[in-house]
Amino acid sequence: MRIEDLQAYEIVERRRIEDIKSEGCLLRHKKTGARIALLSNEDENKVFSIGFRTPPEDSTGVAHILEHSVLCGSEHFPVKDPFMELVKGSLNTFLNAMTYPDKTVYPVASCNDKDFQNLMHVYLDAVFHPNIYREEKIFRQEGWHYELESPEAELGINGVVYNEMKGAFSSADDVMERELFNSLFPDTAYGFESGGDPEVIPELTPEQFRAFHSRYYHPSNSYIYLYGNMDMAEKLDFIDREYLSGYDRLEIDSGIRRQQAFEKPVYRERTYAITEAEEESGHTYLSYNAVVGESLDREKYIAFEVLDYVLCSAPGAPLKQALIDKKIGQDVYSIYENGIRQPYFSVVAKNADSEQKEEFLQTIRQVLEGLAEQGLDKKALRAALNYYEFKYLEADYGSYPKGLMYGLQMLDSWLYDDGAPFIHIEAKQTFERLKEKINSRYYEELIQTYLLDNPHQSVVVLKPQKGLTAQRDMALKEKLAAYKASLSEEELARIVQECRELEAWQEEPNRREDLEKIPLLDREDIKKEAAPLINEERNEDGTTVLFHPIDTNGIGYVKLLFDLEQVPQELIGYLGILKAVLGLMDTEHYSFHSFFHEINLYTGGIATAVNPYPSAVDRGKCRVLFEVKVKALYENLEKAFELMQEMILTTRYGDGKRLGELLAETKSQVQSQLISAGHSTAALRATSYFSVPAAAAGLTGGIPLYRALERYTDQAAQEKEALAEKLQRLAECIFRPENLIVDYTAQEEGYAGIGALTSRLKKALFTGPVEGRPYALVPEKKNEGFLSSGQVQYVCRAGNFREKGLEFTGALKALKVLLGCDYLWDNVRVRGGAYGCMCNFARNGDSYFVSYRDPNLLKTIEVYEKAADYIRSFEADERTIMQFIIGAVSELDNPLNPAAKGSRSLSAWLSELTFAQIQKERDELLSLTQETLRGMADYLDAVMSADCLCVIGAEETVREHAGIFMTTENLA
Repeated sequence: MRIEDLQAYEIVERRRIEDIKSEGCLLRHKKTGARIALLSNEDENKVFSIGFRTPPEDSTGVAHILEHSVLCGSEHFPVKDPFMELVKGSLNTFLNAMTYPDKTVYPVASCNDKDFQNLMHVYLDAVFHPNIYREEKIFRQEGWHYELESPEAELGINGVVYNEMKGAFSSADDVMERELFNSLFPDTAYGFESGGDPEVIPELTPEQFRAFHSRYYHPSNSYIYLYGNMDMAEKLDFIDREYLSGYDRLEIDSGIRRQQAFEKPVYRERTYAITEAEEESGHTYLSYNAVVGESLDREKYIAFEVLDYVLCSAPGAPLKQALIDKKIGQDVYSIYENGIRQPYFSVVAKNADSEQKEEFLQTIRQVLEGLAEQGLDKKALRAALNYYEFKYLEADYGSYPKGLMYGLQMLDSWLYDDGAPFIHIEAKQTFERLKEKINSRYYEELIQTYLLDNPHQSVVVLKPQKGLTAQRDMALKEKLAAYKASLSEEELARIVQECRELEAWQEEPNRREDLEKIPLLDREDIKKEAAPLINEERNEDGTTVLFHPIDTNGIGYVKLLFDLEQVPQELIGYLGILKAVLGLMDTEHYSFHSFFHEINLYTGGIATAVNPYPSAVDRGKCRVLFEVKVKALYENLEKAFELMQEMILTTRYGDGKRLGELLAETKSQVQSQLISAGHSTAALRATSYFSVPAAAAGLTGGIPLYRALERYTDQAAQEKEALAEKLQRLAECIFRPENLIVDYTAQEEGYAGIGALTSRLKKALFTGPVEGRPYALVPEKKNEGFLSSGQVQYVCRAGNFREKGLEFTGALKALKVLLGCDYLWDNVRVRGGAYGCMCNFARNGDSYFVSYRDPNLLKTIEVYEKAADYIRSFEADERTIMQFIIGAVSELDNPLNPAAKGSRSLSAWLSELTFAQIQKERDELLSLTQETLRGMADYLDAVMSADCLCVIGAEETVREHAGIFMTTENLA
């Protein structure tokens, strides 16, 4: 069957998209008007998505709550949570749903044809035939509901999205971005909070919720996307036959309206919450924001990315540096948002004073006027274009399938013009035109037109306020108390009864016949063999080069690995600061800003990392390595080595002014990360109480790094001189020939010259004496409660099962799926209302349970402590066991890009992990039985017996439960 033979569709456009080696096809479903875009190619990682324009009309979060709710059962798949059934029982390479300010998207991906068909079927049924019309409890669980245990109890509010957004509204960075976004588009859908404002979410009624679905979740309002190596005609025939053909065309007013340009800039002032111990002075956010054209302009779409780099994002960029030099903010950054109809550009000064607002605006105008008149740095423009073009050509999106990212980028234009889905994924010619315009005044005119002469701007000031969280909590408490007082006995009894009914419904198991309607792969659909390791040990002038011969399309991926075993104890605490400043300070031959441009002119970027590699053989052994990573075309590898050598050997740490700027900026960024990823922060901290690898990781990415930055940020000049000396000494202890291993991923033809480059580098490394006792990380149990200004918790319990004599087994990978998608999901998320919950079991025994944006604390800990009992009496049929196996294999077999394949092989080599051991673990997983799973209860007992607890939570909640901690302190 050919696409041309399908009578249900009309072909609007067909074209070869050579940039991404795909055949593009744009279609329209004749009966309903559904829009379809296809990208056919050789990629086995197939992607399907269906999206809808869902412009909000208020801030109740109805689009977000619907995104959660349609995945809670449907006509053909009536189980309560088919989404989690798929997570734990499919070979998906991506499975999620996302709410944006103007659209909701449901993408799935898989390399397995049968699995891909199953995923597509479940998702189509979910969006078109959800159970929300038959079961109101879905709305109450995922959105919000009143919580009342008895008529005498205190009335509360709970719900998954409600708690998620309480967490989102607790982040000052998120609040800032939301306010500046809303300020520019007050008369459009963008003027509302699509995710939901916690103060407004309880205004949403079930009737409004269902009406929103009826209005927008219709084929006539849909955008369907298929990508990869598949029979496109077969998929289109299925979609029409099973779903689209059952509908008639509707005229749906979902267009995203333009915001009429302002006559003059608008001003907004808002507040955000801080704890009682935090300072209000010097913690204001100032932002300058401008609408910069239309997303359908393919040149401006990229050109403002270039301007973002040149004006503010690059180190030493003129806007950023001018504000820092005037001490307007400790962290200055920019935002360019082009995933909406009218993109905007913002400059934000974080940790400033509100009195600096006028100087902030005046400085920005002065800098922009000077640049518009005198011209931009041509080298910076070329570096920016090379940087973005390299990213485009490499198409490395980490764990996200590139087909998924292409589909999301297509919506940046397709959503606003039915005939323009491909304009931003077909960008080679756009880059060429933008390069040609470097020698014109194109970029300067963009500054003049959109950032200087444009009245469609806003200024948003976000001020800190102590006690704001407590005030809001009290206001809600009083509001709920007043509401409760207004209710009759019958109405109170009804709320109590509804809560009990919701709980009973949540606890009620799915019927076996309903579970069996969820399609499931068979054992024969799963590969028995583990993915191979690709390691070749080579020797170049006495230095080990670990080579991974992999097709990289002409790109060489180099890692310089330096063992840290010689670092003295007195210097190890400066490791995170060294990592933070390398590449961002002057060197012998470059200023810090020209060095950054040089990197991006010749490479795809240089990055540093510090990673621990615990031995898979000896539990007491752990290698910690400082890594300098670069990616470059083969012809630029010599330049890449020169730049890495320049950075690690000639950085000038003695510039106290620049060092101070970097310390303040890094502190601000780490602070944001600690809070926004509170679950990761808590898990790393709790594990560090007993684990050397976790303690090492904390030095460069956790609370110890933040505390070090706190100590050094406000130091006097002479103290910064002492810090500079320590950084130089630390560099001389690390970057030494005896510490060096080179890791290289490329084709064999790309290896030529690596030996000479390695030898040249080795001869230049430091060789002076190293003085001082080598460092030793000694974990210490602390059981901390960290106070934050947020309204939710991140609760972690951790321990090590190997300390109790238990060995790692592949069955633990299935246990992780069972707990994360079943026990923890049901008890912490569904019944507890937390947005997320997860667990992990590492080969070295380090393990943890952690929750995300959790309204509870003690209840969650109790759930963790009962996990072993749950597993000990666990009963499951073969189908259920098979689900956990498939879910674990899905994670193991997630397709890797060339760089990731090299990193996986390197990690195994450094950890002394053999392919035989990897295959043994896979065999243990594939032979999983109910009895094996029950035996895993001993592992959970071992983890819980360590009693290592870390919580990051609301100030009042942590104080209220201070007795369960050894210490409590403010997080930031």
